[in-house]
Amino acid sequence: MYRAKRPAEHLARVALGKAYADLIVKETTLVNVETGELIPDVSISVSKGYVADIGSSQSIGPETRVIDGSNCFALPGFLDGHIHVESSMLSLTNFSLAALSRGTTGVFIDPHEIANVLGRKGVKLLIREALDLPIKIFFLVPSCVPSVPSMETSAESISISDVVFLLQESSVVGLAEVMNYPGVISGDSKLLQEIEATLRLGKVVDGHYAGKVGKELAAYVSSGISSCHESVSREEALAKARFGMYLMVREGSAFKNLEELIKVVTQDGIDTCKILLVSDDRDALCLAKEGHMDFVLKCAVENGVDPVLAVEMVTINAARRFRVDDIVGSIAPGKCADIVLVEDMKSFQIKSVISNGKLFVHDGKLLAKVRRFNYPKYSVRTVKLKRRLGPRDFLASAPIDRSEAKAHIIHVRDGESITKHIIERVPTMGGVVLPDLDKDFLRVAVVERHGKTGNVSNGLVKGFGLSRGAVATSVGHDSHNITVVGVDSSDMCAAVKAVKESGGGISVVSNGKIIATLALPIAGLMSMKPLYSLTTEIEGVRNALKKLGCQLKSPFMALSFLSLAVIPEIRITDKGIVDVLTFSFIPLLDR
Repeated sequence: MYRAKRPAEHLARVALGKAYADLIVKETTLVNVETGELIPDVSISVSKGYVADIGSSQSIGPETRVIDGSNCFALPGFLDGHIHVESSMLSLTNFSLAALSRGTTGVFIDPHEIANVLGRKGVKLLIREALDLPIKIFFLVPSCVPSVPSMETSAESISISDVVFLLQESSVVGLAEVMNYPGVISGDSKLLQEIEATLRLGKVVDGHYAGKVGKELAAYVSSGISSCHESVSREEALAKARFGMYLMVREGSAFKNLEELIKVVTQDGIDTCKILLVSDDRDALCLAKEGHMDFVLKCAVENGVDPVLAVEMVTINAARRFRVDDIVGSIAPGKCADIVLVEDMKSFQIKSVISNGKLFVHDGKLLAKVRRFNYPKYSVRTVKLKRRLGPRDFLASAPIDRSEAKAHIIHVRDGESITKHIIERVPTMGGVVLPDLDKDFLRVAVVERHGKTGNVSNGLVKGFGLSRGAVATSVGHDSHNITVVGVDSSDMCAAVKAVKESGGGISVVSNGKIIATLALPIAGLMSMKPLYSLTTEIEGVRNALKKLGCQLKSPFMALSFLSLAVIPEIRITDKGIVDVLTFSFIPLLDR
């Protein structure tokens, strides 16, 4: 897709001063990530989408666009080495514009969110949408759809034949995060066949390992998996790096691990050539307020990383990891002309962005315009409830003769991917488990929304802080059933119904009234609205939730990850409560 035939003869003529450049960035300071140097007073000649020369400005002609690069640093376009675009709630088109305005010119995406809802067709849909976008979208084929088949109900699945089929796409660079690490360790034949098929084609396999370091990690890595973004401790990060894995340091909207993990660089002093900075999940609010990889870069420098090394972690390191450093990752002759101009190497405030040789951002303003992508009917209004629901569906049963019981509770903590499994006494009455607002124990339920089983499972969660009402969402990693948290079962039922009526999205209900909704019609995951229109709506839903008592910084991310049964310690799916450490179902009440 991106390895089109280079106009080599023409580029040589431009480099030799025998033909004019289309665009020149004049007299800038080049951040050369190939050598780790800052090279002052450099002019970068661009023609037909590629860099032709780095040096003088001898190729300026009457129609050459000249960009003043003085008092600026020229960085390669930023690359996000691991992201699920669907989590932004933006369409791929609108995400690309938002990211481009922040200096991102390439992303490596795992589209397993849309794959869980629409299957192989969903991945192909995004590949088709990516064709006309101003940034490069590199795909990895979802490896675990659903993530744990026996523990959740998914609309679709990705088979081995689907994986092999999708690996043939020119924009596909590998196999996406292999989340079922117990399956890999125990020799799951489907997973091992997927890995082998990928490696045979010379492509890479991304990992997702949240287990113990040591022998289990060695068994996982020995399969051919060569990266991981799921480290949360310095010890984990060091262990993975020492086993030869690419270490992906995550700083996203919900999960922020950079401050801890970057110590392997600033304190342990390990080599940085196999370290990438990634976002994993970046919601629309954070994109609008903080940025994308420009923000992650800033965080790295604030935490003591040398600015040039930090830039390498979002450019050349990512390109080398995915074996596309022949076309992206640095500013060099023959590579795609993806260039970001910033005024300093601390804030990384974006001045101009060039992608594929075209100026898309200038003086901080987005100039790009793209055609609206038309989503087919099968990709919208995907929420299907198999049966009529009532408030009683959201009540967990308890022994009729008891006033309290010990319960297994999911404890959510702000900014952390791992939940804590706590066992506490909770009140019961009339054979029903009750919430305990003093202890922040709330009801939580997962409703199957693909029209297959009609499952509703109930549990308890701590961390959301609601004093009344309920919030529901059709974004529920990874099978994307409806997750609802609340105090009152009637409000929970109303919130679920509101999500269904809007064709997917988020709803907040209090005292039986819908007080805020956000429609996400594309697979129940994404909006068709541009960034700032969407953020206005998200703010409205978030403020409504705040009024009900929620103080989480990223409440919708936290809500959406309650059902992800591959991240410790405890989760809830439409089939029940999962002890992730043992990969087994457990009852709500500890009998």
